[in-house]
Amino acid sequence: MFNTTPEQITAANKANVEAMMNFNQVAFEGIERLLALNLNMVKSVLEDSVSNAKAALAVKDVQEYVALQTSLAQPAVEKAVAYSKSVYEIASDTKAGVSKLVEAQAAETNKNIVALLDKAAKSGPAGSEVAISAMKSALAAANSAYENITKASKQFTEMAEANVAAATSATEKAVSGAVKTAKKAA
Repeated sequence: MFNTTPEQITAANKANVEAMMNFNQVAFEGIERLLALNLNMVKSVLEDSVSNAKAALAVKDVQEYVALQTSLAQPAVEKAVAYSKSVYEIASDTKAGVSKLVEAQAAETNKNIVALLDKAAKSGPAGSEVAISAMKSALAAANSAYENITKASKQFTEMAEANVAAATSATEKAVSGAVKTAKKAA
């Protein structure tokens, strides 16, 4: 019923290897960006630690120490927030790249299955049309379910991004307010 040629098998294998290579490329780009971010953050933390230690050694009284701590709080929180945003952005970009590849692979697979079913319908025995039609209907239902899940996932991602942005803004405002209050008290 299904006559598969060596060329078709070779083409399918080549497509699968290419898809895996694309997936690996997206994953490694995300990992590379995350490593670069982490290295830059470690470098910045070390530099800040040295600078802060020097500033702490120059403190002469308690009020000056409190003022120093207050002045260091906001930049530290801002850097932590920026780091968190960057990590989230890298993860989000990587997820989007992987999702795009998965969607493309699913579309290609569906196209191949439909072509295979059409070929089977033409060369199959009499009466096989009902089974093939049922298979096509099941495939259409699965595609519809996948699309609905994808839409829900995208909506959830958008909602999560909005919540992260709101939480980040609230954190920045709270720290800024606390620093201003501490400066007034000092």
